[in-house]
Amino acid sequence: MERSDVPDPERCPECAGRIREKNAERLCEQCGLICSEDRIDPGPEWRSFDDSNGSQRRTGAPLTRSRHDRGLSTEIGYGSSSRLTGRKRRQMHRLRREHNRARIPTKADRNRVYGFTEIRSLIGHLSLPRSVQEQACSLYTSAQKENLFQGRSLEGFAAAAIYAVCRILSIPRTVEEIVSEAKATTDELKAAYDALNRELGLPVGPIDPSQYLPRFASKLDLDTSIERHAKQSVQSLLENRLIGGRNPCGVAAGCLYAAAQHLESSVSITQAEAASVADVTPATVRSTVELLGECSMK
Repeated sequence: MERSDVPDPERCPECAGRIREKNAERLCEQCGLICSEDRIDPGPEWRSFDDSNGSQRRTGAPLTRSRHDRGLSTEIGYGSSSRLTGRKRRQMHRLRREHNRARIPTKADRNRVYGFTEIRSLIGHLSLPRSVQEQACSLYTSAQKENLFQGRSLEGFAAAAIYAVCRILSIPRTVEEIVSEAKATTDELKAAYDALNRELGLPVGPIDPSQYLPRFASKLDLDTSIERHAKQSVQSLLENRLIGGRNPCGVAAGCLYAAAQHLESSVSITQAEAASVADVTPATVRSTVELLGECSMK
């Protein structure tokens, strides 16, 4: 037998009007009474922006390739140790010491930790994005697995990994810029980069000189019109295939110098100033200007 005193969940308890849902509230259409609000959402708090259907549980920080253990290691903190005295405090100190030793058990792990620390330091000094650090650490690990470290410098491989990733991602960074902040020398970086490129088959190609134009123009305090004209000059040289085997930094500096002279801007630069920004000789700038003259005659 049906009981008549049981309230209908679809009717208003005041006026028996119809209840409708609006956002997180349930309200009456006639009298406006809010029957319930702040509905509990049983779904997950995270949002998935990819097509994967895997479970995304909250298990701490995400995995990262910039840590030798992918970020899965734990630490014995100091918070509770301050309340311990005597034998327990000495025991915690021994446990913490042995735990830190166990985190890096082998020499390979120590080399990886040292290389990752050097990569992280270079990324900060060169103002590079976090994605470069992740890929550089992954490349460093691949080089270690291929036994490329034997007889070579670890600092050189750390710097070479960053330079290789910059080449792959088309981020304009020269060898001299990386060496100026690294512990490795130019020879060590080039030797490590040659080993990486030869053994791992890096997908790198020739550097486009136009990538260096914005940075060089900013250092020389040149107008955007000069930068645009220099970019057109670089494209003209590329179309005529006149810069094969040349230093892209020197080509960019020469095109900026030629554009500044052609447009006769208020900011005048010399060949020595353009060469200093690109870390090349003035002769390299003059040779690029001569190539532009040959290109214009065609």
